[in-house]
Amino acid sequence: MTENLNDLRAFVLVAKMGSFTKAASHLGVSQSALSYTIRTLENQVGIKLLNRTTRSVSPTQAGEQLLNDIEPLINQISQKLNHLNEFRDSPRGTLRINCTEHVVSFLLWDKLSGFIKQYPDIVLEIASDYAMTDIVKERYDVGIRLGGHVDKDMIAVKVTPDMRMILVASPDYIVQAGSPTHPNKINAYRCLTLRLPSHENIMNWEFNDLTETNQQNTIIVKPESAMIVNHANLLIKAAKEGLGLAWVPATMVTDDIANGKLVTLLDEWSITYDGYYMYYPARNPSPLFRLLIDALKPQ
Repeated sequence: MTENLNDLRAFVLVAKMGSFTKAASHLGVSQSALSYTIRTLENQVGIKLLNRTTRSVSPTQAGEQLLNDIEPLINQISQKLNHLNEFRDSPRGTLRINCTEHVVSFLLWDKLSGFIKQYPDIVLEIASDYAMTDIVKERYDVGIRLGGHVDKDMIAVKVTPDMRMILVASPDYIVQAGSPTHPNKINAYRCLTLRLPSHENIMNWEFNDLTETNQQNTIIVKPESAMIVNHANLLIKAAKEGLGLAWVPATMVTDDIANGKLVTLLDEWSITYDGYYMYYPARNPSPLFRLLIDALKPQ
């Protein structure tokens, strides 16, 4: 019975992710082992459940029907099993978190580390990326994103202060190239830029404009890239090497500014965004998940 349930769970995961590779990585098994599991399940039911090509995997009509029938049941079973954790002396299980490197490394690490120490039998799986991941489809328990990027149908809890973005460069680069006097003059300098997985274009840089009226306006700069990366840590590393200007969260460069490796530019134009929110589907979370919610909430 347990083996059949695990096979069905594997089928649901492959069908939802549309990829044997992603599903195998999530389950911690080889792709060939997962393929064997699905073939065995198809042989047991006598029906092809998945269409496979070299590029994608999708349910057959029968597979779609099975997915719709069993996914709610499997989710209910998982929730019921998780509820049993409240009867243990030490809660155990796995919680999956999707977030950006900034929030996990610089803003919430102490809380996450403390959570692991307090509950050693709970496994935290933390995926750090900039993609606007569908946490339901990818089967994460919780996502952490800036307030404006949280879907409206999610329960959202603010877990960090507001985020200030600043323009920085190394002192050596400023001696060599000078300092911009206005956001609109930035493209006269070497710009170190970030490409997001969910966008084809480079991330725009935004600044406050309070010079003409008492109302806050936003200046949007499309930086001309001298270097393009996909992680903010690389932006900071390049900026400290004197390779150009970088637009980054202030909390990521506090120490570098304090020790003189970086200097801030256009401070009066810097913009502040709403902070990060922990978000999750609008359903009653398990006791295991409630522990994480309580741990990440601001004190």
